[in-house]
Amino acid sequence: MPIRNPTELKACLAPGERLLGLDLGTKTIGLALSDTLLMVASPLKTLTRGKFKDDAAALAALRREHRVGALVLGLPINMDGTEGPRAQATRAFARNLMAIDDPNILFWDERLSTAAVTRGMIEADLSRKRRAEIVDKAAAAYILQGVLDRLAYMASVPPAPDSEP
Repeated sequence: MPIRNPTELKACLAPGERLLGLDLGTKTIGLALSDTLLMVASPLKTLTRGKFKDDAAALAALRREHRVGALVLGLPINMDGTEGPRAQATRAFARNLMAIDDPNILFWDERLSTAAVTRGMIEADLSRKRRAEIVDKAAAAYILQGVLDRLAYMASVPPAPDSEP
């Protein structure tokens, strides 16, 4: 099963491959794309959810078009750390996707991502209409940037020395 953790993720990517971040909602899927250096996440687009096979086909086409090596799915964990129905739906989406397409997938805690993005858009004085148009893909970029920052941090920390002399 290609569910990855951050340590495994970088090793499974070919040079020049990107990550595609997903913020799965009940009506839309916000999408964000990393650069090829895995440093910056940018909002890409928002897909209107339809039948699963159509959503999966759209994601497969985007993966091919942008040379995506792995998907980062925002996992909506409750504030107390438990997983509720939305997290279960996200895991089911991933299972169904792996059954037909077998992508590398990383789950990433998305607690408060939409709230943080919305707060930033309010501070930037975006209209309510404009916020509604971009919040999903901006939340996907926020989630994906968290993964990219984690990967950069892991690369900057030297490995722990062996405890044996």
